[in-house]
Formats: sequence, C-alpha cells, structure tokens
Amino acid sequence: MRRIPQNRIQPKISTLPRQRSEAAAFLDIYKLVVEKKRLQQELENMEQRRQQIASRLATLDAQVADLEKNAQQIRSQTDSTDTALKTVLKEPSQPQNNRFKTDSFETDSFETDGFETFFLEY
Repeated sequence: MRRIPQNRIQPKISTLPRQRSEAAAFLDIYKLVVEKKRLQQELENMEQRRQQIASRLATLDAQVADLEKNAQQIRSQTDSTDTALKTVLKEPSQPQNNRFKTDSFETDSFETDGFETFFLEY
C-alpha cells in the first residue's frame, strides 16, 4: 500500500473516469469549490483555537508571576520574622547545647539546612 505524506492534502479521486463534457467540468468545479470552503473553515477554526491557546498561555503566565511574587513576599516576611525571633530568643548568656529554660517556657531548638524548628513545652 502506498503511503501518502502527512504534510500534503490529497484531492479526492473518483473511482470511475468520466467522459469529457460540460457537466463533468461543472462537477469538478463544484468539488473544488466545496473543498476550498471546507479548508477555509478548517483554517478559521485553527486560528480561533490558536488564539484560545495563546490567551490561556498569557493567563497562565500572569498567574505564575503572581504566585511567584506572593511566594517571594511570604519568604521575605518569614525571613524578617525569623530574624526578629532569633534576636529575641538568642541571648549571649544562653548555654551552647541548644536547650534553654526561661521563666515562662522551655524551648528545644534544632537547626538543619537553614531552617530552624522550635518545640515549646508548656
């Protein structure tokens, strides 16, 4: 079976050849006009779909940018809160074993990979 390349649209072929006449010529014209209209409609549909996809991509880009901005703001707020918390909790007279007791609470502090976790015991 002969394989047709995908990049080229093949015209429809009649199985029986027609005699040369004015009616056959008009029939061929009609077939070509119908195919032309079909292809134009397909092209319009593809353009509409392309515009929908481009619009959706723009929306997704805007959402990603907003979420990245929010994440950056949260990160900067967390960093400033962590810095303030470290300055309040870390005093020079505290022991070096990361376990200390104050009048109101007891805290265990573990620091790994840039994150610090506090456990408060009541």
